[in-house]
Amino acid sequence: MKFSKPHLLNLAMIVALIALAVLGQQLSPLLLPRADVTGVMEPGCDLQRRACAAKLPDGGRLEFSITPRPIPLLQALRVEVTVTGVNPGKVEVDFAGASMNMGYNRSELPHTGSGRYAGEASLPVCVSGGMTWVATVLVETDRQRIAVPFRFDTGH
Repeated sequence: MKFSKPHLLNLAMIVALIALAVLGQQLSPLLLPRADVTGVMEPGCDLQRRACAAKLPDGGRLEFSITPRPIPLLQALRVEVTVTGVNPGKVEVDFAGASMNMGYNRSELPHTGSGRYAGEASLPVCVSGGMTWVATVLVETDRQRIAVPFRFDTGH
């Protein structure tokens, strides 16, 4: 069977897309936040309404907020973390879709003094409309990496 150039080009693009999909599935676990221990968000907190807190191992505490509220898509967000009881070397926030891979979306937050870390981030838009997000705050100390997941919804 003989193929024309347009057919060969289409076939090559399909093969390339399949290869990218397979590679993406294999790499996606590597992009997930790695942690030694996990903190627990206070029950019933809604990041769309207020800052949320979490207990950290060894008696520490973390407070996390995203503004403006309600949390918009495709706009600059102000992300703030306040940590007490531990001395972080680095603080990052990783945004991931709870049920859909939205790609790598992690920001390191600069230290602004007194246990506070703040910076900007943005959420990509989801074509399906509403989305449940998991914002994982990653606190890296000299002894361990602590992950604290915060769930919130947008576009519902």
